[in-house]
Amino acid sequence: MEQNTPKGERIAKVLARAGIASRREAERMIAAGRVAVNGAIIDSPALNVGPRDLIAVDGKEIAAAEPAKLWRYYKPNGLVTTERDEKGRRTVFESLPEDMPRVMSVGRLDLNSEGLLLLTNDGGLKRKLELPSTGWIRKYRVRVNGAPHDDQMAPLRKGIVLDGERFQPMQISIDRQQGANAWLTIGIREGKNREIRRAMEAVNLIVNRLIRVSYGPFQLGDMKPGAVEEIRPKALRDQLGIEIAEDKTPAKPRGPGRKIAPKSANTRAMDPSKSMRRPKRK
Repeated sequence: MEQNTPKGERIAKVLARAGIASRREAERMIAAGRVAVNGAIIDSPALNVGPRDLIAVDGKEIAAAEPAKLWRYYKPNGLVTTERDEKGRRTVFESLPEDMPRVMSVGRLDLNSEGLLLLTNDGGLKRKLELPSTGWIRKYRVRVNGAPHDDQMAPLRKGIVLDGERFQPMQISIDRQQGANAWLTIGIREGKNREIRRAMEAVNLIVNRLIRVSYGPFQLGDMKPGAVEEIRPKALRDQLGIEIAEDKTPAKPRGPGRKIAPKSANTRAMDPSKSMRRPKRK
């Protein structure tokens, strides 16, 4: 005799679609007793829920899932890309404009890295954009101390193994020398932990500034540090094949969150090294 399969979706998937957390993070929240369904705390993610079930996280009922959305954000230097930091450092999510919905980051940028960070309210979209199978290049403007030359870059262009971890071949161009430093443009496909910094150290170069200028088809452009801007549904359809109802309201770039004090100035789209004045405080 066949057992009836409960209708609905797994609770962790529903939380991810609502922009609360990724599926794995949602499972950890459930294990910690932070999630309730219809007034009862649950301790296992092996639960299906339907549209009539009331779900609460930390005592607050979650809103119905919104359509998948994606934002461009210029992450300033000095912010960590985590929801909470055990060392008490300022996070990306604390520093977003107050009218932003709850979002997750697509991948991460290191504390001392800046530039384009994609944000989404949808866990499924986050996973799709992070998959190596997308084949998308992440491009960075990188300033290193020293005078790099092509022979020095050859191992990185072929792919190297560091501490037992293989790095895929990098796209590297040496753009210009600027005193004791040089600017490079580097393209990578995976974005492993501190990948560019570690690769540069392997060829005796130290990175002293790192700015991500693109993530696949999405560009940093002329955004200012701390600014965030929603990517239009048409771009999601064209680039990802995601069908979303078009919002007729003109998209307005959001300024930096009130808690941000950017450390660097407006960065030019293709050569951030050319203009580095501190922005005026309003």
